Amino acid sequence: MAAGKASLAAFGLQFCLENKLLSKSNLPCIFSCVRRGFSTSVLSQTVEESSASTSPSSSSFGGPLEHYNSLVRDGQLREDLQQRDVVEKLDQMQKNLRGYNNDHSTFFSKFISKRKPPKGYYIYGDVGTGKTMVMDMFFNHVETEKKKRVHFHGFMLDVHKRIHRLKQSLPKRKVGKMAKAYDPIAPIAEEISEEACLLCFDEFQVTDIADAMILKQLFENLFLNGVVVVATSNRPPDDLYKNGLQRVNFVPFIAVLKEYCQTLRLDSGIDYRRRNRPAAGKLFYLSSEPDVDATLDKLFDEMAFKQNDITRPRSLKVHGRILTLDKACGTIADCTFEELCDRPIGASDYLEISAVFDTVFIRNIPLLTLNKKTQARRFITLIDALYEHKVRVVLKAETPLDDLFVHEHHDDHDPHETHVLLDDLGISRDAGSSLAIFTGEEEVFAFQRTVSRLTEMQTEEYWVAGDRSTN
Repeated sequence: MAAGKASLAAFGLQFCLENKLLSKSNLPCIFSCVRRGFSTSVLSQTVEESSASTSPSSSSFGGPLEHYNSLVRDGQLREDLQQRDVVEKLDQMQKNLRGYNNDHSTFFSKFISKRKPPKGYYIYGDVGTGKTMVMDMFFNHVETEKKKRVHFHGFMLDVHKRIHRLKQSLPKRKVGKMAKAYDPIAPIAEEISEEACLLCFDEFQVTDIADAMILKQLFENLFLNGVVVVATSNRPPDDLYKNGLQRVNFVPFIAVLKEYCQTLRLDSGIDYRRRNRPAAGKLFYLSSEPDVDATLDKLFDEMAFKQNDITRPRSLKVHGRILTLDKACGTIADCTFEELCDRPIGASDYLEISAVFDTVFIRNIPLLTLNKKTQARRFITLIDALYEHKVRVVLKAETPLDDLFVHEHHDDHDPHETHVLLDDLGISRDAGSSLAIFTGEEEVFAFQRTVSRLTEMQTEEYWVAGDRSTN
């Protein structure tokens, strides 16, 4: 038994010292634990966790830089010095993350020197410059199971669901007694950090005041729990939630983000989504084209013929409520803009549609002016969700793609209603005139990304990738 303990101690100490997990001040504590017989299961658990997090990548490349060089060499990517600069930094970070784990919940971990997490990266630039591509390349080569890659909108939806679930689990307030104030953000951040030591966010953007007000506390806790963040965005950090309601309460989050993430700009001025690539056939139709609806009906019927289903209305369950689509067959949905964007539905509905269908027809897309700012915002969110899940689209619109959104300089809000809203918020009318909810500035900015994505979604490469029948 003594020999077994000695052997165990020697193995444990060798493992910890080789991996720089142990400080000299902790040695007496470790020996004490071994003498008391505590270490066997704890050490084996630590070794298993470390082995799982450092297992070799299944890829044939040693890291994102080697992968990038191969794609350039084979002609699949065009050499881009800005992309290369970002990939080189991510490649070094991938190496720095080897063996990293933010789990300090085990008994043994109390005696291990906490390894400082590497700084993350916030990568921003214009649409279509390859930000998502390089982040995904990095993510796929990081050698840990405790990693998540999510669209930022979907992540925040999940956070709010967790908050709701946690609040529902609290004891009911007794009649006549004031409920104690309860802050769910810290426990939610701890829960997320137990699931991932690396979070990669695509399309980091803040448009919702409910998100804006909790981001500082949420991310501060995630960072303190050792979570490393890599994010892509079209905006530099200082422009996040620009002209948003109560932005003064959001600004401290920017300082937190900059403290834990280095800012990288990837903006070569080239939108690679819009470069000449083989089209997947005609997928964008103008309302003015002769017999356009009959053409779309025929295309839908041809695709539906291959489905093991009949054409019928479809009901989807989203957070306990029912979302009904009038026409669907198998994995194909035939919808109108009014059906998808005129109703009070949002990101969670679009994510469910993306999960159920691999092809969505969207008919009767109107000219999107500031009069239709709410609908335009929903359309942007819809396309983001469909693109993220490689859902194929067939569109019929009033105008060509590049002309869909027109930023007219007039206010579609009823002046009296606007003034009442500003008074309720305690905002002066002069200050309120620049708010994003009235100017449409955020929609104009985001729609550039939407047009870029819709252009890529018409290519043969995208169409083939979105075919789920081969999965």
